[in-house]
Amino acid sequence: MSGRILLIGFSKEEVKALRESLPVPTFEVPEYCRDWVVSEIVEKAEKLSGSSDWHLRKFVIMHGLDNEAIKGVIRTVKGLNLGRIIFATTTETSLTWKLEDLLNELIREDEYFKAMRWAREEAEKRRGPFLDIGKG
Repeated sequence: MSGRILLIGFSKEEVKALRESLPVPTFEVPEYCRDWVVSEIVEKAEKLSGSSDWHLRKFVIMHGLDNEAIKGVIRTVKGLNLGRIIFATTTETSLTWKLEDLLNELIREDEYFKAMRWAREEAEKRRGPFLDIGKG
């Protein structure tokens, strides 16, 4: 099976822009797939019908791509300025999960990393002397 990209949370116009920009087959995942196992979605991606515009968050799930292709996809998608997007690749484990469970885990991870970025930025602002005796 060749590489493919699964889209969730994108409007019809966004999907069109993504398909025109990405060199990898790109498929919308409709809401009726939320209880399906991810491997089943990957296998049946070409036969799915319906819009991906059912989730409040946007997901780009990459399957079967090498590291260079993944980097290229992320760079291309970010270049389209479509807002905040959660990027993921499938794993042996994630392929056994229900889509809804995977999306919830990806949201939790995204919120964790967002909080870590914020904490790191706040710590960067506070660098320097902790006690400023020289000014009075």
